[in-house]
Amino acid sequence: MALAMKVITQVEAQRKALEQAVSQALELASGKSDGAEVAVSKTTGISVSTRYGEVENVEFNSDGALGITVYHQNRKGSASSTDLSPDAIARTVQAALDIARYTSPDPCAGVAEKDLLAFYAPDLDLFHPAEIEPEQAIDYAARAEQAALKADKRITNTEGGSFNSHYGIKVFGNSHGMLQSYCSTRHSLSSCVIAEENGDMERDYAYTIGRALGDLESPEWVGEECARRTLSRLSPRKLPTMKAPVIFGREVATGLFGHLVGAISGGAVYRKSTFLLDSLGKQILPEWLTIEEHPHLLKGLASTPFDSEGVATSRRDIIKDGVLQQWLLTNYSARKLGLKSTGHAGGIHNWRIKGRGLSFEQLLKEMGTGLVVTELMGQGVSGITGDYSRGAAGFWVENGEIQYPVSEITIAGNLKEMWRNMVTIGDDIETRSNIQCGSVLLPEMKIAGE
Repeated sequence: MALAMKVITQVEAQRKALEQAVSQALELASGKSDGAEVAVSKTTGISVSTRYGEVENVEFNSDGALGITVYHQNRKGSASSTDLSPDAIARTVQAALDIARYTSPDPCAGVAEKDLLAFYAPDLDLFHPAEIEPEQAIDYAARAEQAALKADKRITNTEGGSFNSHYGIKVFGNSHGMLQSYCSTRHSLSSCVIAEENGDMERDYAYTIGRALGDLESPEWVGEECARRTLSRLSPRKLPTMKAPVIFGREVATGLFGHLVGAISGGAVYRKSTFLLDSLGKQILPEWLTIEEHPHLLKGLASTPFDSEGVATSRRDIIKDGVLQQWLLTNYSARKLGLKSTGHAGGIHNWRIKGRGLSFEQLLKEMGTGLVVTELMGQGVSGITGDYSRGAAGFWVENGEIQYPVSEITIAGNLKEMWRNMVTIGDDIETRSNIQCGSVLLPEMKIAGE
């Protein structure tokens, strides 16, 4: 408890110092620009890795940076510094002002509108400093690794265990008089091992992550899950080229919706570089599917009271009954489109994708025969056409039951059709991502194999 109180006291002192740095930068920019915004972030913590129970690396880090953007006569200048001394801040502000003299005017440039800003920042329960010494961090990593190594004699090698515990401080202010800050923590534990059987070697990992140390799974769970995943991949087969139903396992299903983020982002829309250009207010997903965004989810891994431009975040429907409700807009992209920022500078905030409540086992039964994808490779996705082609690995299913692992295949389709034709989404929700959803069943994809 004493250690946690010490960290809290230390963080509060740092937070005040960073707020002072932002205030100083804004004061120096006022009168010399039409508007300015300043952001400071600082991350402090420990990272530990072990291999065969021995310490490989113990790293303490404390990194901070200040960034300022000034606007003058529709011209924009930005500069940053890792030195937060008063003299360095003054030089950084001057550098931004000098740069603004040489950039081209842009009528859409400028600080976010005052009525959109987060002059009040709610406490989202993101700050849970750990009472942890280096020895305990090493013990966590070693136990996770050892649990994996002990699970089965076919596990012959290890890439180690790792434990990370960090706290961060974010401060944002601008020339409209906004100055807000918040603190957060993030703790994680992982292990990665290699299994061997009949000359075949396979590798996999497992991890747990949370805002509070007490929210993590145990080191033993991490190790045992790591072993289970690795062993399940042994002796993979290849598939013939065919068309078949596909289940995207929950860990890769989040990426399926990650492509939606890019396709409806304001930057892609105003540049006309998205295949969903004319889709606002139209159905792009099944009627039973809704995507909600919850930026104020307590302890949420992607929760934030304001975006990276100071715009207040709020709960909203991105997709309702399959219909696209809004673009994801920053201040600049909103102005380019004649709209208002939706608070998405810096990304999305806790998407929750509601499905039909089927378990993963029920999904397998519904599919009958087909492919479960658990790993994707490559970047073969076009944001302009929606064409999708990626390397994949996973499991072949017959009669609703997993038969054997498969690898060295490619799956292909088009995102528009893949989204519209989704059969169902499972209730095995992946909670470790900024997109929370279960496994996704698609009626058919092209599978390229032997």
